[in-house]
Amino acid sequence: MRTSADHILASHAGSLPRPDELIAANRAREAGDASNGDLFQQKLRAAVGEVVRRQKDIGIDIPGDGEFGKSMGQRVNYGAWRSYSFSRLGGLDLGAPSPYDAMPRRSRPGEVVLTNFADRRDGARFAAAYADPDSGTSMGHRPMAPTCVGPLTYIGHDAIKADIANFKAALAAAGVEEGFMTSVGPASCSRIGNAYYKTEEELVFACAEAMREEYKAILDAGLVLQFDDPAIAENWDPINPEPSVEDYKKFTMVRVAALNHAIRGLPEDRIRFHLCWGSWHGPHTTDIPMRDIVEVMLAINVRAYSFEAGNVRHEHEWKVWQDVKLPDDKIILPGVVSHATNVVEHLELVAERVLRFANIVGRERVIASTDCGLGGRVHPDIAWAKLEALTQGAAVASRQLWR
Repeated sequence: MRTSADHILASHAGSLPRPDELIAANRAREAGDASNGDLFQQKLRAAVGEVVRRQKDIGIDIPGDGEFGKSMGQRVNYGAWRSYSFSRLGGLDLGAPSPYDAMPRRSRPGEVVLTNFADRRDGARFAAAYADPDSGTSMGHRPMAPTCVGPLTYIGHDAIKADIANFKAALAAAGVEEGFMTSVGPASCSRIGNAYYKTEEELVFACAEAMREEYKAILDAGLVLQFDDPAIAENWDPINPEPSVEDYKKFTMVRVAALNHAIRGLPEDRIRFHLCWGSWHGPHTTDIPMRDIVEVMLAINVRAYSFEAGNVRHEHEWKVWQDVKLPDDKIILPGVVSHATNVVEHLELVAERVLRFANIVGRERVIASTDCGLGGRVHPDIAWAKLEALTQGAAVASRQLWR
């Protein structure tokens, strides 16, 4: 995994705006139109090539494929990073009831369970806002919600092979030496119905074992693997009533153990982990504080950690790193521009955010990034303006750090 001795590197969290033509093609395929498969692949391959070229042109040092291989059939979509896995896992019934409509579940001390999406504590408190289409508060497109009805197996070999081929061709054409590809982590992958495994823990580990094939394929291709697993932090919200921090940590460490199990023997130095509190546009008053989850995150056996640090709910948490020591061999990718607002960050503010972290953990161990994916969250023009602010702000910070 790249580091730099002369400037702050720039990357991002993964999802980038899809071209309208690709969104329309995805929507048709999601509706069951499997015709013109070769034409679709040509469109996808061209779109990946263009998004990598554009990232390089604006100064992104470590680009991604924009998650273009993860089908998004709507311009506003907060869930493609996870829902893509439903078609890559065998043992699922894709016609199950929506998680919005499942029965609410109640936790109690020592027994933590996830409730349904509609019963989330944030959703319950701001129900009127979420129900108001003009409020600007939205969970976006409601994804399908499969149920596990048999042994989980990985059946996405052709899909991940195509994703890798498209991305590597794009990197080569753009002359870029390193790129990252995202894959859903076990904690988030396992937030599905379960009619087969005896316990949730068995389901989580089954997801880990099945998805390991995708993780290994990405790494075997020479790419950097990024885990998208916001459930590590975001599960705090759909636990009702609010649990104790200790109960939540115990609940979450099972999921950390599953992730570590999934990457056993794989090259840790080419794996990064993305932590967030959910990318939907909402109040987020029930986000667990970073201080309460940071040690759980650091227990994940990866080289680098990506996390939100550029929005009004979590920006102040840079101070956590004054008290928590980042292990010497680790890197951080703090978010310094955010998906949570249409306002494009000023490059001086971006530089200030970078400097806060660099002055604590060291300039070589900070890669400037985004809070979360920008694709599906903000308008494409705004997304690219934010990425330009990211690279420009990182350059301003670099001049101060290496003067």
